Amino acid sequence: MFKHSIPLALTAALLAGCVTTRANEDGSVTARLGQTVNVGGPRVTPLQVLEDSRCPMEARCVWAGRLRLSVRVTTGPGSSVREIASDKPLQIADGQLELAGVMPPRSVRGPIKPGDYRFNLKFSGGF
Repeated sequence: MFKHSIPLALTAALLAGCVTTRANEDGSVTARLGQTVNVGGPRVTPLQVLEDSRCPMEARCVWAGRLRLSVRVTTGPGSSVREIASDKPLQIADGQLELAGVMPPRSVRGPIKPGDYRFNLKFSGGF
């Protein structure tokens, strides 16, 4: 009985630390809050939406707005919590991490639930 439970436990432990790497057509990788993705060098985990002032899709706005996101960035030397914004790439080592897209769009009908957010992250440059 224990002979079969050990491989299952090892498999579950390995899968718990998995990093998603499936790229979109534009080279970005989509992540949810709490999901770690490999963006072609660093591993990135979106932690918290700090600001979502994007213009609602049903409105006309003077400014497009932006989204600010707290992320954990893991590179060879270690990890750190940083902030990235949709209007300003984040410098990491000799490359840049870009918040290339955010879904769903904002709506005047109500706030977006944290679990509904999807972030397209793209890394360009070194590593």
